[in-house]
Amino acid sequence: MPPPLQSMSSINKQSIQLSAEVPSDLGGQRLDQIAAQLFAEHSRSRLTAWIKEGLLTVDGKVIRPRDIVHGGAQLELNAEQEAQGEWIAQDIALDIVYEDDDILVINKPAGLVVHPAAGHSDGTLLNALLHHVPDIVNVPRAGIVHRLDKDTTGLMVVAKNIQAQTQLVDQLQKRTVSRIYECVVIGVITAGGKIDAPIGRSSSQRQRMTVTDGGKQAISHYRVLERFRSHTHARVKLETGRTHQIRVHMSHVGFPLIGDPVYAGRFRIPPAASPTLVQSLKEFPRQALHARFLELDHPVTGKRMKWESALPDDLVWLLTLLRQDREAFVG
Repeated sequence: MPPPLQSMSSINKQSIQLSAEVPSDLGGQRLDQIAAQLFAEHSRSRLTAWIKEGLLTVDGKVIRPRDIVHGGAQLELNAEQEAQGEWIAQDIALDIVYEDDDILVINKPAGLVVHPAAGHSDGTLLNALLHHVPDIVNVPRAGIVHRLDKDTTGLMVVAKNIQAQTQLVDQLQKRTVSRIYECVVIGVITAGGKIDAPIGRSSSQRQRMTVTDGGKQAISHYRVLERFRSHTHARVKLETGRTHQIRVHMSHVGFPLIGDPVYAGRFRIPPAASPTLVQSLKEFPRQALHARFLELDHPVTGKRMKWESALPDDLVWLLTLLRQDREAFVG
């Protein structure tokens, strides 16, 4: 039976009252630009709407989003946060690694979409979060501060309240959150390296990302964990968090992920490989990517915290077959 649905339309609106003095280094910018930095827990489009509605004032006055604001000015926000979208709560099991009053760390399985979108209106992590923490409907994007692709497994942190969300977003922007992944790629990597290549959406295929001069800065660091005859088990640390970043970057340097339906390119099988390995490589059902380590400062206590998620069974089996293949041809 499908998980029961619970409408979130009855959730009460949450009053938002925030104030901030514009620091000197932000002075001279547009109001919407300043607000986006001082109240980063809210989207720029939402802040712009509040400015136009007169709910975000400068020194008690209503001005336009594009008006320049100088250092020392006082911003006051008095608004209401409504449940965003027609989201529903669903009783979907979560693999919870850690939870307290402020954050939730989960181990995401393959196949679970993080956020509702076209073709996935429910059955997502967001729907599960609404059931597990009903008040999270009042947090922007239901507390989701970073994402994993549908078929990528591993660790994600979720904010359970706006204060935690604000702090986690700040850490992500300052790049103090450590996110380390493990993957199995096509090709033999001789040494680790750094990939500094901007990523943007493909002009010809909207669902595909690509390295492009007009893209956003994207930096990945990779190193070899284990080499096989035609493949490599690698570890990748993200410095930025662009859509499909590891998949795009590793493909860009000639080492696409096994099982990646979008970026893998030419299929490769080791010469004289066993039928079991050949079948496993051909039929591996997803990109071989797992978010293995997550480290961050707790958004309330400030304590540095770290979690690790063991490799899922499908990747363990794949690595076992690749190891057996390598050993069968040694010497």
